[in-house]
Amino acid sequence: METKLTHRPAQLETYLVTAEQMQQIESRVFAAGMPVAALMEKVAELITQALKQILNLEGLPGSRIGVLVGPGHNGGDALVVARELWLAGHEVVICHPFSKRKPLTERHGNYARSLGIPWETSVDALAQWSQDCDYLIDGLFGFGLERPIEGSLAAAIATLNNTNLPILSIDLPSGIHTDTGQILGTAVKATHTLCLGLWKRAFVQETALDYLGTPHLIDFGLPLADIQAVLEASQVQRLTPQTARQRLPHRAATAHKYTAGHLLLIAGSRQYAGAALLAGLGAVASGVGMLTLAAPESLRLWLVGQLPGALVVGCTEGDEGGISALPEDIHLDRYDVIACGPGLTQQAK
Repeated sequence: METKLTHRPAQLETYLVTAEQMQQIESRVFAAGMPVAALMEKVAELITQALKQILNLEGLPGSRIGVLVGPGHNGGDALVVARELWLAGHEVVICHPFSKRKPLTERHGNYARSLGIPWETSVDALAQWSQDCDYLIDGLFGFGLERPIEGSLAAAIATLNNTNLPILSIDLPSGIHTDTGQILGTAVKATHTLCLGLWKRAFVQETALDYLGTPHLIDFGLPLADIQAVLEASQVQRLTPQTARQRLPHRAATAHKYTAGHLLLIAGSRQYAGAALLAGLGAVASGVGMLTLAAPESLRLWLVGQLPGALVVGCTEGDEGGISALPEDIHLDRYDVIACGPGLTQQAK
């Protein structure tokens, strides 16, 4: 995942939040005195900067950009972005196919119309956008969506998904469940998704991957104390290279293979020779100091050629090529860790 984090604790990248947790964090921020309207302006300005960078809009004055606006604060973010792009000289058209909207979103909509930004209320206009627009910004629904997208809006989204129009979604592609990544009826297939504040769990769910495009994290300065107060019972849920290195055991400069752990790996059969090799390669990649691989005798020379740094021990095997017994000189108490199972078959009793 790409991120926009700068001058902030690296651990922010490791958090994955549910919709409920994100609501709790934002509620703490608002209760402390941050005005909702001020935060929306701040977030939308960061989104606008990211959009300009991603799309190279500074070098493309006059681009025609369609903005899909929902009834909630995700739609409010989209309206502020539309306003800023309009004031920067881009051709913007807004589609808001809803009769009701939150008060703050309503006010931003009124101001956008006062500026003369074209405003559509029919989803039928979206079919034409695929031919008239250079880019589309999806601000229909952010985190917390529970109900499926249906009817004419679902049909319009399906039409847009079948075009080559670059689509940039705010927070989550509309139609994605925040926690499970499930598709709620239908969903926007984004080219880029600008996730706001903290990674939502949908970003690591397989069902959502085809819809996220390239993900970017927009850090808008949520206080670390508020994040930790809500997530204090949570474990690290996303492993990054930096956090992985922090958790690896320290190895002294004078360490050698006999001081860095001895692993006995019992694996493989004639039928599943690759299992022994893959498990052995995985063991070597783990950084273990010494690897002893016990495999069927018929595989020993082949495995030695593939794993020259391992001690490969041949085992007697049955008629079907599975390990029937370990050699008598393998004493289990000499190993720090024993791994047993890959490719053994039922014959390995």
